Amino acid sequence: METKEAGMQELEKLLAQSFKTIKEGDLIKGKVLKIGDREIYFDLGAKAEGVCPKEEFKDIEELQIGDEIVLYVEDPDGPDGFVVLSKHKADFELAWDKISDAYENNKTVIGKVLRRVKGGLVVDTFGVDAFLPGSQIDIKPVRNIASFVGKEIPVKLVKVNKERKNIVVSRKAHIEEEIEKKKKIIEEKFKEGQVVEGEAKIVSNTGVTVNLGEVEGFIPISELSTRRVRNAREIVKVGERIRAKVIDKDFERLRVILSLKDLIPEKWKEIEKKYPIGTRVKGVVNKILPYGVLIEIEKDVIGFCHISELTWKKIRDPKEVVREGDVVEALILDVDKEKNRIALGVKQTQPDPWTYVENKFPRGSIVKGKVVGFDNFGAIIDLGDGIEGYLHTSDISWTRKFARPEDALRIGQKLRLKVMNIDKRARLISLSLKHLRPDPWKEIMKRLTPDTTLKAPILKVTEKGITVEVDKGLEGFVPASHLTRRSNVLENYKVGDEVNLKVLRVEPQRKRILLSEREYERIMQKKEIAKYTEGGPARINLGELLKAELEKISNIEEEEEEKEEK
Repeated sequence: METKEAGMQELEKLLAQSFKTIKEGDLIKGKVLKIGDREIYFDLGAKAEGVCPKEEFKDIEELQIGDEIVLYVEDPDGPDGFVVLSKHKADFELAWDKISDAYENNKTVIGKVLRRVKGGLVVDTFGVDAFLPGSQIDIKPVRNIASFVGKEIPVKLVKVNKERKNIVVSRKAHIEEEIEKKKKIIEEKFKEGQVVEGEAKIVSNTGVTVNLGEVEGFIPISELSTRRVRNAREIVKVGERIRAKVIDKDFERLRVILSLKDLIPEKWKEIEKKYPIGTRVKGVVNKILPYGVLIEIEKDVIGFCHISELTWKKIRDPKEVVREGDVVEALILDVDKEKNRIALGVKQTQPDPWTYVENKFPRGSIVKGKVVGFDNFGAIIDLGDGIEGYLHTSDISWTRKFARPEDALRIGQKLRLKVMNIDKRARLISLSLKHLRPDPWKEIMKRLTPDTTLKAPILKVTEKGITVEVDKGLEGFVPASHLTRRSNVLENYKVGDEVNLKVLRVEPQRKRILLSEREYERIMQKKEIAKYTEGGPARINLGELLKAELEKISNIEEEEEEKEEK
């Protein structure tokens, strides 16, 4: 009896299946019958068969005849009697609850990049293809989109259309959210002065990256120690647990700036007592900078000496007086325990030469010096003992005018000079080369009266006139209006030509003689004067008057000076 009832139930089941209706939008199980080149054929039961595009199967290599797959019915009355099926839409329906939850709650999901398509990438999320636009891959432009294929990436679902079974995702949205999260963590959890602990993750030439958990910390190499560190690996090793102090926040790079040396203050608490202002110390020149030197006075205690505190002498580079490794004596000028800084002065260990400058270089005395530099208006003269003097171009010669000091002098040239003035407050000694000899202009004015005629070679020709050499070291000027061929001065007069001239006046302040070619021609027309000047004027020779003037601006070597003194 029981056997008969069981058989009836099985018959009813088969009859129900045979009259089963397949509708559009149904999810239905199908058994793989055949795997073709472009389609896969399924047995749907109830004497129905369906077909689905092969491209909708991601793991087609693993699919076998007889496998059962859940499929979505797109068209129950397809061509040739086949039900048109979709694996993609079935996956969407099956994953809809997860998709809806992730979208509505703004969750980040992990998707695998399947392939590149026009405008972006296709990403597998919950087993469903989603579109990732190129503009949503990163917060900055991506040059090689194809490099993401095959990788798993975090994304946000930014657009979902159930009817069209369409999903748009964004990796950029996830990155922006993470950036804001980290900024908030850095702002709220890390305060300046706070001591934190973490693991050294990366040790490089620029510093140490520290894993602080949710964010990273960074210790610049300058913050590893109070002494100079050439290699960060001298202080920290990768994997080492370290404690450091928060000194700043870098929101752009999403990291906390840390300092190791700021945890040395236990030693610095005693520095102020150990090194009161005015204490003499010895130290080793640790590093030379363009503006000063770092001096290590004991381990992890570095002082700084500004270039102006290195020597009483004016220098342009600390390397002029010290080298790395030199042992120097210095004076403690200031101690700032809050900033862990010590200001040092090396020059203070030596007497200030300016305290006795008036005794060593009294006004009116003759001194020896060496040209060490120039500026626009004169030459800097090294007088020794850290004292420098200044020679203005107007004090180089009585009779010659120089546009630049380099036109008369050269670096390294040794000179004898006269001290004209001392300004201790400005630390300036004014020197003169021309005052080694009396002013020759009074004598020149006596010899070169307005009636004097002379012959002189041309030194320079300009549109304004010509400059001539009245005598060695003495120049004269003939204005264009006093030339006989003034229509085109540059063509009619050449350097080296000699011209006959008459003295108009002597100008000591401008260091020149004003001359006239026209006036000379005019007096030549007078017969009485012509008799006197028959044969033309002669070259002027002022002899010893200008000889001393020329000697002053020539090179004076020490050996020659010593011979002359002996």
